[in-house]
Amino acid sequence: MLSHRLSRRAEAREWPTYLEQRATETQSPLLQRFFAAGCPAPDTPIGEAPLVALDLETTGLDVQRHAIVSIGAVPFTLARIPLARRRHWIVRPTRPLSGQSITLHRITHTEVEAAPDLAEILPELLKTLAGRLVVVHYRHIERPFLDAAIRARLGEGARFPMIDTMSLEARRHRLSPWARLRRWMRRPPVSIRLPDSRRRYGLPDYHGHHALVDALATAELLQAQIAHHYRLSMPVHELWS
Repeated sequence: MLSHRLSRRAEAREWPTYLEQRATETQSPLLQRFFAAGCPAPDTPIGEAPLVALDLETTGLDVQRHAIVSIGAVPFTLARIPLARRRHWIVRPTRPLSGQSITLHRITHTEVEAAPDLAEILPELLKTLAGRLVVVHYRHIERPFLDAAIRARLGEGARFPMIDTMSLEARRHRLSPWARLRRWMRRPPVSIRLPDSRRRYGLPDYHGHHALVDALATAELLQAQIAHHYRLSMPVHELWS
């Protein structure tokens, strides 16, 4: 177990090398600029790292059958969230909207028909993310969907380090000795969904399933998690995936 943890830490430190290599290999000028911007060095204290909260709303959860319908991004630091720099895009999905998707996200057929393809907003999106450490709540949505969407348009994908606030909650409430004791006692697991995680820190309820609102909610959650459980001097490689 210890050797596995050590190997994962060593792997996490390789993100800057990976991005540098991709910058030299990519055939896309757009991706070359993005990868060349790199990411914070692994030993950068989290309190000093430039961050950007990212949320994708999709037509479903299967990257093979569903598509991105909106994107929210909020650049921030642990000290402040400058809302004037927030960005929100509705994009035309490559799959038709379902009634369930319309009900959930409140984005209509009319809106997506008038919306640009993701290719049109990709330069602006990548510029917003470039050089920053991306923060999400559940990277297993944002990472594969964005990678697949970029690959479909540029012929190659884009992966980069992320801090996953859901994963940070899981460390405390799903993987800790206390969580194992709860399972042994047949207690239900603690919810690590975004609204429930926020409530544990006394953060207000927001109306979810809006990409910009959820990105802001994720930024605030990370600020609370670091304030309660971590040091501002903690190196980012201990938090990113």
